[in-house]
Amino acid sequence: MNMISTQAKKALNQQVANYGVLFVKLHNYHWYINGPEFLTLHVKLEELYTWVSEQYDVVAERLLMNHGEPYATLKEYLEHATIEEAKRGLSADEMVESVISDFSQIRKEMLDAIEHLETHDMTVEDDLLAQAKEIEKQIWMLRATLEK
Repeated sequence: MNMISTQAKKALNQQVANYGVLFVKLHNYHWYINGPEFLTLHVKLEELYTWVSEQYDVVAERLLMNHGEPYATLKEYLEHATIEEAKRGLSADEMVESVISDFSQIRKEMLDAIEHLETHDMTVEDDLLAQAKEIEKQIWMLRATLEK
């Protein structure tokens, strides 16, 4: 069985860090959301952090199956993530815009990584592509909630 490339391991670990930060951020927004869209967004944010948790585990396990070492501490996540922690005091719209921005960043990194993977990294490519497709759908849905 071929192991995945160093580039694939690096790309997966980047996503572990991003998903770790995003998981906490989505919880923060879920807890602190308020306003006229509370019921809808409270449920949506829970749906998103549940999905992120599942993908986070898939990515970390893919690394472990291929002798990689996924980041596993908050310190490592914050050092390696390309997205930032949640900020306090945001409006519901600002929270949604923040999630859209994070999802857009993560999706871009996934698609960039796919371009640089080696031929024996097909399973990693499949995972990243499936996640990028779901993220694209979530971005579309979140943008639709911002239209008044």
